[in-house]
This record gives sequence, C-alpha cells and structure tokens, in this order.
Amino acid sequence: MKKIIQFRTITALLAITLSLASFCAEAADAVSPAAAAHEKVVIQVSDSIPGKWNLALNNARNLQEALGKDNVDVEIVIYGPGIDMLKFESEVGARIDKALADGVKIVACENTMKSMKLTKPDMLSSIGYVPAGVVELVRKQKEGWAYIRP
Repeated sequence: MKKIIQFRTITALLAITLSLASFCAEAADAVSPAAAAHEKVVIQVSDSIPGKWNLALNNARNLQEALGKDNVDVEIVIYGPGIDMLKFESEVGARIDKALADGVKIVACENTMKSMKLTKPDMLSSIGYVPAGVVELVRKQKEGWAYIRP
C-alpha cells in the first residue's frame, strides 16, 4: 500500500512539473522577440577631445550594427567642453550627419551653449537641443536607458 501511495505522489509531482515547464515555455514564446530585444542607450560626451567624439560615434554605430537599427534607440548628449563636437566647423560634422541619417539622436545642451555664448547658427544645423544635458541623462536613466560614457 505504501508503494502505491509513493508511486501516485511521484506521478502527481511529475505531472505538475511537466505542466509548469509547459506553461513557462508558452509564456516565453508569448513575449515578442522584437519587444524583448529592444534596447535604449544614452551616450554622454562632455570632453573636448576629438578621439572621444569619434569613440562615441563608433559606439552608436556599433550598437546599431550589433543589435539592428530597429532594435535600439541611441541618443548622444553633448554638454560642457564636449559642445565643440557640435560647432559648425566640427571635424566630425560629416560623421554626425551620417549618424543622424542612421537614426541616432544627437542633442546639444542649451545651458552649455548659453554659458559659452553660442547660438544655434554656431552649431551644426541637423542636431537637436535639450535645455540641460545632465538633466537629459538623469531622465533617460530613470526611464531605463543604458548609460555609456566613452
């Protein structure tokens, strides 16, 4: 009699385990791969060093190539001395235009521009603007964006 009870208990536990495994597999399949794989990355540039500018642009391009442009949102936030990257005569201007064409959002800090007495005509025409670069970084991180500072 004891063996019959043990057999029934083991059989019931096995059935529960298989049901749970099946349920977990179905739940995993229900999540859209595109939704699960979508990433959001914000990149900070606050240095007036062309090597850092190129590294930030390389990071953005590499993210898009590795994950697919449709699977990642990339924003580069530029403030402080890094604002030189976005001036009209910037040596990376062509790369910035390419990144923007590829869907990377590139924004300048208006607080920095104001303190450096820069106006929008001083800047590359295709970029965007945010009132405060550091506030943009804080908000993006609160929204779950990954943060990179090359």
